[in-house]
Amino acid sequence: MSHHFLLFFLFLAPAFADGGSRKSTQNLCSNDVSHKRQKRDWIWNQMHIKEEIDTPLPHHVGKITSSVRNNNAKYIIEGEYANTIFKVEETSGDVYAFERLDREKKAEYELTALIIDRTNNRSLERPSKFIIKVYDINDNAPVFVQKVFNGSVPEMSPVGTSVTKVTAVDADDPTVSGHATVTYEVTTGGEYFTIDDSG
Repeated sequence: MSHHFLLFFLFLAPAFADGGSRKSTQNLCSNDVSHKRQKRDWIWNQMHIKEEIDTPLPHHVGKITSSVRNNNAKYIIEGEYANTIFKVEETSGDVYAFERLDREKKAEYELTALIIDRTNNRSLERPSKFIIKVYDINDNAPVFVQKVFNGSVPEMSPVGTSVTKVTAVDADDPTVSGHATVTYEVTTGGEYFTIDDSG
């Protein structure tokens, strides 16, 4: 009886081992497939363009690229100002701006990238949103927040007495060093009054 049991066990052992290897192979295959699926994806860097570029239009913004390999593939963009301000070269994925941009009017644009089969208009990849950021140039002068600032000081006040405070603002990007920095200067009456950087 013990011999039969031993033989039975030996007979089953390879089957279990084989089942384990099959399972492992299946897992490897499914991992392989999911890995391949992840590879089919959009590839691009963040897109940006300087405002008020004075070279001839259009201006190159960036490139949308999919890892899909299909000779009939065609790139399309959708969203705000797609195919008006921004256009994509359908075979290369190069994105161009057809107008000079002003960051103070609009600092970024959100668009959607698509890649389709031109023969049947079937989507070859999930659409993906992307943002075009407009980089600031220091093209705005500071302006005072009101036309007249009134001030007064009692006579015989000691030197350094505060008279009034003025405020000016700059529309340029404050996150870019020096672009929105405001400094003040007294142009008339400098023999009596001074002004510091806080106004």
